Formats: sequence, structure tokens, C-alpha cells
Amino acid sequence: MTRHSARVLPLKRLVPIVRRLQRAGRRVALTNGCFDLLHVGHLSSLEELRRQADLLVVAVNSDSSMRRLKGAGRPLVPARERALLVAGLKPVDYVMVFPELTPLKVVRTLRPDLLGKGSDWKGREVVGRREVESWGGRVVLLKYRSGHSTTELLRRARNARKRKRREYWRSVARSVIGIGHCVRDRGGTA
Repeated sequence: MTRHSARVLPLKRLVPIVRRLQRAGRRVALTNGCFDLLHVGHLSSLEELRRQADLLVVAVNSDSSMRRLKGAGRPLVPARERALLVAGLKPVDYVMVFPELTPLKVVRTLRPDLLGKGSDWKGREVVGRREVESWGGRVVLLKYRSGHSTTELLRRARNARKRKRREYWRSVARSVIGIGHCVRDRGGTA
């Protein structure tokens, strides 16, 4: 499909890659998310986490898990395409799609040295924290870029659509009023 498709692997194929690198003293980072609409917030978080690791694995929610998390109408982009888009980002080494609601199985299986989550998780329980810290790893809270979230992008798009619709009806009303005025000017009735 694309040159990045070789970087999208199932969990069982990622395990030996991760283990080999960890045995060689390399630091492996894992993060997860829906990545429904890629934005600058995603990119900056991935870059920040990758600077702290030798390998970055991103676990992307499957379509069914995302629907259960975000509700009807999501995802906007199918999981395979979301995975390929994330795999195409420079800081990302590998991507996998997981069907569960949380990445706990992925965390337990891959045993990353670093587990990255957005700082908007501060104060909330980061799934996998206990496990990662139990084997000497750590959780990294990544800077949250206010206004750069998929939810915010969708809100802005809906508002823009509503504005466009209002502008359209205003222009129709102006046209109708203008036509009526022209008709009256010619002695007709509106």
C-alpha cells in the first residue's frame, strides 16, 4: 500500500523487535490513542516522547474500540488508514492497532521503558502506570497543546459549517429582498 505499511505490525511481531532492542540497552517508548484527525498536538507529543527513547511504538485504537470510547460517528478515518498516517510521521518507528478499550494488554506484552500520555491525564489514572513502574520504567506526561485536539478540531469545523449555513441563508434573504425591491422598482408587485 505505502512504504510505511511495513511499520504497521501486529503485537506479536513487535514483541521480538522490542525485546532485541531492550537487550541491546535501547530505551523503548509506547504511547496510544485514537489519532482520528492528525494535528500538530499529536506531532509535538510524539516528537517529545521520541526524544527520550531509541524506539517509539504507537498503539492506535481499532474502529470498534474507538466507537465504544468516542460514540457514534467516530472514527472519521478507518483504523488501517490512521495507523498508516501515524507510521508516516518521522518520530514513529512502529504502529499497531489494538481492539481493547485500554492499552493494558499492549503495555503488559511489550513492557516499554517509557509510557507516554498527554499531560491532560495528570491527576487521572494512566492505564499501565503500575505495570511500567513495576519493571523499572516510567510514565512521561507529554505537554498538552491547548486547542489542538481532535475534539476541538471537530467543534471548530461544526461551528464553521453553522456559520457558512447562516451566511448562505443571509445571502439568500438579501437576494430575495433585492429581487423584490427590483420588481417593485419596475412597477410590479413583490
